[in-house]
Amino acid sequence: VQGYAYAAKLAGAAIASSLGEATRSTALSEQAEILKENFQKFFWCEEISIYALALDGEKRQCGIRTSNAGHCLYAGIAGPEQARRVANTLMAAQSFSGWGVRTVATSEVRFNPMSYHNGSIWPHDNALIAAGLCRYRAKEYAIQILSALFDVSVFAEYRLPELFCGFDRREGEGPVPYPVACSPQSWAAASVFLLLQAVLGMTIDGAASRVSFVRPMLPESLDEIQLKNVRAGHGSADFLIRRHERYAAVEVQRREGEVEVFIES
Repeated sequence: VQGYAYAAKLAGAAIASSLGEATRSTALSEQAEILKENFQKFFWCEEISIYALALDGEKRQCGIRTSNAGHCLYAGIAGPEQARRVANTLMAAQSFSGWGVRTVATSEVRFNPMSYHNGSIWPHDNALIAAGLCRYRAKEYAIQILSALFDVSVFAEYRLPELFCGFDRREGEGPVPYPVACSPQSWAAASVFLLLQAVLGMTIDGAASRVSFVRPMLPESLDEIQLKNVRAGHGSADFLIRRHERYAAVEVQRREGEVEVFIES
């Protein structure tokens, strides 16, 4: 909640600036920075290297290892050092099952791998975490999440479910389904696109008619991928992306209109 409030204030500041409301833009930016400072002060749990799930009625930390902290990376409210430690915590065996990041770590009293929110794994939750990891230059971890969810899809007719159980991954066995998970489900379906966008470092600036790729990477399970009719402003482009040893190569196969392509490796 704190992270999304922070992101909303920054987005509001950008909107106000584009509308010529400089005073409003400055005020929202200042509010965002104050929120970020207070968040670091009151929510960081040094002993477990993660942000608190919440503060109770007396402002005491609820120090529980949950996937919620990954959303702080996605929203950009985390400090660089805290983000690094959150990333390591979320990708440790207590949280990362081999199929994805659990909602609650196995070390917590409330953990139940068959619980809807207390130990299960949600594809959309993991996609947001992966995007946050890429934001803080932990793309190798994001690749692990993408690869894991790709493997999950093999056992689910290549259609990611709403969620599945948080049991450890075992050789020769698939993920344990959550009995009443929706499939298809819109959040889960959208996860694939956010995961790819994150590892490709891809952003689209419609106002500037620009498509950017920053340090694009692909998992070992994907040698290449085609993106067709990617629209930016009034133009569009097609791309072929091939995996190499470290980063991926981006080839512009078609460009229509005044579309600028920026690639940083």
